[in-house]
Amino acid sequence: MKDLQFGVEIETVGLTHQELARAIHAAVGATQPFSTHALDTTGVIDACGRSWRIVPDGSLTQGSGSGEIVTPILGYDDLDLLQRVVREVAAAGARADESTGIHVHVGANRFDAQSIARLVKMVHKQERLLEHALGISERRLARFCKPVEPTFLHTLETRRPRTLKAVNKAWYGRHNTKPSRYDATRYHGINLNSFYLRRTIEFRYFNGSVDADKVKAYVHLVLALAAKALRSKGASSMRREFRVETAKYDWRVFLLSLGLIGDEFKVTRKHLTQHLAGSAAWKGERRDKPRKERHEAATTHAASGEPSQAANPAASDDDAPTQRDPADLEANSL
Repeated sequence: MKDLQFGVEIETVGLTHQELARAIHAAVGATQPFSTHALDTTGVIDACGRSWRIVPDGSLTQGSGSGEIVTPILGYDDLDLLQRVVREVAAAGARADESTGIHVHVGANRFDAQSIARLVKMVHKQERLLEHALGISERRLARFCKPVEPTFLHTLETRRPRTLKAVNKAWYGRHNTKPSRYDATRYHGINLNSFYLRRTIEFRYFNGSVDADKVKAYVHLVLALAAKALRSKGASSMRREFRVETAKYDWRVFLLSLGLIGDEFKVTRKHLTQHLAGSAAWKGERRDKPRKERHEAATTHAASGEPSQAANPAASDDDAPTQRDPADLEANSL
């Protein structure tokens, strides 16, 4: 994942384009004044000669007191710089509200038809968990980051397209040789219109935020998903059942499977699991309790007439308490 390029679009309210530009100018060590271009686009050139743009977005509240920050193409080593920009604009007064979102693009030059299909299937399988983990509002799900289209997924599953041209036809419903920036298909959580327009895959699931650590977590998640799709040999699209009581554990296990393990990703895991109920380290009854405490709890259940989990013959293996594995030791610090 660390060799993939990315870009981020951060929608904000509370500051004008010029105020956002001044904050970005200070954060990126720019040596020349920011400039305003056509269509009310403001640009800041960083110390590496890359352009950070602020563009208008009609979907944002507050009109001229809002703007969308569009980063240049970034690499993994630029994450600290990205966080510095977010912190500067937040300190200057930029905010997020219900109208804002964050879109993360990952460079897709290495993707072929098979790896795109694996990515879509993988996202679809975990999409209910993803939506709850990110706390996506019903409004945004219905309009700006719709789930994977069943018809598109069905085509990937049944026809197994082998070429990018075939994936193109499956995505648009026709062979689209001239994709438009404003094509209606772009309003999906995973947006392949961007792939055919500019060779990036866009993830639109994220709520707006000017929390630098949260923005970094979103980038980590996208890069990890893309990297797994590129290195895997197959993927299942069967939708995972969302269970409130085990959601945090289930999502954490998925994050670990993506490689988001260890202290480097500790804050990322915290942000990506904070909206979910339950324990990140235990799927069922906690097994680190002393035997006596577990016995007393079972006795209390029996005395109250309520069946304990162990006494429930209908409980499936998934409902049974899990044993700790090595990964669980690390996750206990979440």
